Amino acid sequence: MSANRPAAVVVLAAGEGTRMKSATPKVLHALCGRSLVGHVVAASRELSPEHLVVVVGHAREQVTAHLAEIDAEVRTAVQHEQNGTGHAVRMGLEELSDSGVALDGTVIVVCGDTPLLTGETLQRLAAAHSGDGNAVTVLSAEVPDATGYGRIVRDDANGAVTAIVEHKDATDAQRAIREINSGVFAFDAQLLTDALGKVRTDNSQGEEYLTDVLGILREAGHRVGACVAADHREIVGINNRVQLAEARRLLNDRLLERAMLSGVTVVDPATTWIDVTVTFEPDALVHPGTQLLGATHLAADAEVGPNSRLTDTAVGAGAVVAFTVADGAVVGAGASVGPYAYLRPGTRLGAKAKAGTYVEMKNATIGEGTKVPHLSYVGDATIGEQTNIGAASVFVNYDGVHKHHTTIGSHCRTGADNMLVAPVTIGDGAYTAAGSVITKDVPPGSLAVARGQQRNIEGWVARKRPGSAAARAAEAARREDEGQQ
Repeated sequence: MSANRPAAVVVLAAGEGTRMKSATPKVLHALCGRSLVGHVVAASRELSPEHLVVVVGHAREQVTAHLAEIDAEVRTAVQHEQNGTGHAVRMGLEELSDSGVALDGTVIVVCGDTPLLTGETLQRLAAAHSGDGNAVTVLSAEVPDATGYGRIVRDDANGAVTAIVEHKDATDAQRAIREINSGVFAFDAQLLTDALGKVRTDNSQGEEYLTDVLGILREAGHRVGACVAADHREIVGINNRVQLAEARRLLNDRLLERAMLSGVTVVDPATTWIDVTVTFEPDALVHPGTQLLGATHLAADAEVGPNSRLTDTAVGAGAVVAFTVADGAVVGAGASVGPYAYLRPGTRLGAKAKAGTYVEMKNATIGEGTKVPHLSYVGDATIGEQTNIGAASVFVNYDGVHKHHTTIGSHCRTGADNMLVAPVTIGDGAYTAAGSVITKDVPPGSLAVARGQQRNIEGWVARKRPGSAAARAAEAARREDEGQQ
């Protein structure tokens, strides 16, 4: 166990976020595959805290349900009225004490709307807090423009924090300071609990401010320190859709950089978007205009894009996926998909298989080397190895009430424009004729022909469409044929 392991992390996520102008609670807005609060919870988990408490308030049922989905061990504390950050932390600590938890050690307080905050930075904060023997340590950042932020004022002699001064209250000299407060803190648990009981509400908002704890502890003779974040952008909070988009861009850039440094080629990072849960192997290649979402994985030498969106999809080694939408699919090693293909959930393409142009598949298992090259729908089906499905084929899997399954064996050849009406089975090595509607099982090695006999009605156009362009063309062709005889 790490010596810097905190006793608890308290995540503040009770606010309404009115500036988002949304029916969705602010902390549930998503970027790069996680909610805002989901990113903060994931970063906090990297500290391995003994307890993790999220303080909820606005839309608490919805937020609590989401937290239960993403981390079953998260505790929630309810702040029924938003009476300030100090009050919110107090609600979090009371949730633990009411459950019989006696905190001893460090308590980290983070904001639920800071998705760019990393576990590494929180670990540095915890280490600095422990190493410097502080009562409280502020996570600070040096920013290019500190306008509007609370400034960190330090003691020139020992670097301790003497005050956090809000912009409106700062002197000209203090406004020149570029080190600002992030709203993230590390506290001694016992000192925090005691100080919260002394926080007053005689301010313009009538709220309990967590920052007042710093003054209380300093006046009691305790040291207040600060740990500067390596990247000031980590502390950015989200209050509106513009900031959400900016954070998404920053996080996406971070994820793409990590992928490229691990051996992935991203041709155009500006048009490539990935989720935090996407994984890669070296020498994967991602073309422009591609979105990789959810639990998508690209194996070595896999090639995806351009203009593709893959969600929860595994792409095998050396496979090529172009101009494709795939959701919940598995693409085997060396397989080919697209252009303009749609792989729906349950699709499993075997090694070196093909789902070609304008092909849609759903709940279908396609064997090794099997090809569905053109303009076809394959739904609720199992196809063996080295089979070829003719162009414009439809697996008719729905009777209006129930879905049915089609099974096609290995080394089969189905003709163009086939309708395969499920449930139906085509045996190994069988063929079907072009234009057939297959409604009965086809034995192995057979040829199935299911279409009307062709008959030609001579002179029909001349009789039924006299004087038309077709009639004139036919007459000219007839005369030409007679002249050649």
